[in-house]
Amino acid sequence: MSRVAAVVLAAGRSSRFRAAGGAEETKLAAEIEGKPIIVRVVEAALASRARPVIVVVGHASGAVEAALAGSPATIAFNPDFETGIASSLRLGLASTPLDSDGAVVLLGDMPNVAPRLIDDLIAALEARPTVCAVAPTRGGRRGNPVLIARPLFGRALLLDGDEGARRLLEALPPGDVVEIASACDVFFDVDTPDDLASARRGNKNER
Repeated sequence: MSRVAAVVLAAGRSSRFRAAGGAEETKLAAEIEGKPIIVRVVEAALASRARPVIVVVGHASGAVEAALAGSPATIAFNPDFETGIASSLRLGLASTPLDSDGAVVLLGDMPNVAPRLIDDLIAALEARPTVCAVAPTRGGRRGNPVLIARPLFGRALLLDGDEGARRLLEALPPGDVVEIASACDVFFDVDTPDDLASARRGNKNER
């Protein structure tokens, strides 16, 4: 059985959210149905097979950590969060146990992520243990979260700036990526106050 970690990227500056009038210091602390967005994401990861669950924080780390107080997730602070998502991805992957077969990379602003989707990604790696990555699709489009297998960690550690897992997977030959069709929400994230309002209404407009 594969041992796969979960890396939750939660260090971003929420620039679009705050520029559009978002009240919170970080969108990840904004609540949907009484629960901060970051808590929803981390609880989904904890409800899956992925272990350990590592949360990479940076901007407004105090607010994110306060929201996660008492959670068994591991917190990793990224002092270079202002340089872009690549630094958080590098830190998250470097924080996984050495015997991990890979890591499911979750975006901290996707409040509808389902534990079963994370487990489906892990099961796909177990079925095809030689691939470099697993990505969910819906309507023929790749979404998130994605699973990065251990052989791809080296290339991930070379990413820079705002290069994330998507850039990494796009550079791979088709045979190195397993795609799994999913009925789960793999697109919706909270970028703006309008997105937050939509999520609170239960209107999950997928992009």
